[in-house]
Parts: sequence; C-alpha cells; structure tokens
Amino acid sequence: MVTLPGPPVRLWRSGDEESLVRHADNYAVWRSLRDRFPRPYTLDDARRWIEAQLQAPERLMNFAIERHGEAVGGVGFIPGSDVESRTAEIGYWVGQSLWGRGLATAAVQAVLPYAFERLELLRVFAAVFELNPASARVLEKAGFVREGVLRDAAIKEGRVTSMIVYGMTLSDWDAVRRSGAGVV
Repeated sequence: MVTLPGPPVRLWRSGDEESLVRHADNYAVWRSLRDRFPRPYTLDDARRWIEAQLQAPERLMNFAIERHGEAVGGVGFIPGSDVESRTAEIGYWVGQSLWGRGLATAAVQAVLPYAFERLELLRVFAAVFELNPASARVLEKAGFVREGVLRDAAIKEGRVTSMIVYGMTLSDWDAVRRSGAGVV
C-alpha cells in the first residue's frame, strides 16, 4: 500500500476538471509557471491532465491541492535521471483567489515526507522566477535553503529573468522534521 501525502494534498480524481479549469485558467497563475502549463487552460487540458494522473504508476508524482473538497491547485515532482535519479524538482501552484492563505506552503510541507520516505529522494529543489517573491517565501517557510541565483536563466513572456534556486536535502529534511519547524 502506498502512503500518500495528507491534507491539503490528495490524488487527482475524475470530477476535478471544472475546478481545475476555474483555478488554472488565470494569467497571474500562468505567469509564475513554466510555459508547459497551458494558457488558456481549457477543459480539454484538464481532461488530459487528470486522465494522465489516473493512469500514473505506483510512484505518483503529482497531487491536487484541495480546499473545501475542490481541487484548487497542484503540487508535484519532476524526477531527475541518470546521476540525479534520486533528485526531483518540486513545482506547485494555487488559484489566485486563494493566494496568501498558506495553501501552497501547507501543500509543499505535506509532500516532503512522501518525497523523502516513499520516493527515497536525497534532494528536492525548486527554481523560482526572480519576480515571484511569494513563491520563494513558500519554500523558505517549508524549510528549503536558498542556494543561489541562476542569472538570466529563463525567458518568460519574451523577457529574460533570473531564477532563484532553493533546495532541501534528506539531512535538511530530517533536521526540519526533528525540530517540528516547517512541518504541517
């Protein structure tokens, strides 16, 4: 049996499509994410996403962020390969109407035990756009360490931007877990 993250994180399920579109089809959300996140975000995009998640292998990598029974965002991992096979990039988003309520931080905190215990990762990292201090704050509150800046590393909306790299190693997570800080 797979031990899954706890609230506010759950598996994606059939029926999440409409709430997914309602929260994902938003310029302010899209502008903070990689371009592979569709814009506009359509019902067909939601159907394809949820179908893919329902067919995911045992080592699940993507989860819905839930509030009042509704999928309002997502959190997940992009696994590394080759020599980085025990590393993953974490990504997350929450619908704009729910920003500032701690949902993204709670979601990141909820998936860390899964990442380090179930997926047996040695390192989880994120690279956030320089112009997104709220996302950086999510990671800091969850116990991630700012590791550096990738200068002029991305282009979003035709503009060159730097990315701030945050990381958490297995030993960092053990320390956070033991201290109770940054754990839901």
